[in-house]
Amino acid sequence: MHLAPLTIVKQGRVAIADDVAECFNARMALILIGERPGLSSPDSMGLYLTWGAKRGAKDSERNCISNIRPEGLSYDDACQRTLYLLEEAKRLNLSGVDLKDRSEIDDDSSSTLNQTNSNNFLINRL
Repeated sequence: MHLAPLTIVKQGRVAIADDVAECFNARMALILIGERPGLSSPDSMGLYLTWGAKRGAKDSERNCISNIRPEGLSYDDACQRTLYLLEEAKRLNLSGVDLKDRSEIDDDSSSTLNQTNSNNFLINRL
């Protein structure tokens, strides 16, 4: 596996990952983006994953892990969910509405993954 160079884009929006992925001929794009100032949780971040990212990709082709912050989804749990989605996207060659997050983060903060659905409202369900 080869990783493209880390790319930092000031004032970038989610879709910039598609342009970057296309420039590097990457099979997958992952972007970490901060919340816009002025919203209720300005310290929140979101991760967006797109398999086969290219210019003009639709939002339905992306997976999102949102509300990453101390009072929301912990950084460790967000990393675990991201790893799960990255592995599944690579295995299935897809992302977005066709890729469901079936990882489960234990309530005791041990951050283990299981192949079952979670009661967490942030997780897509079947």
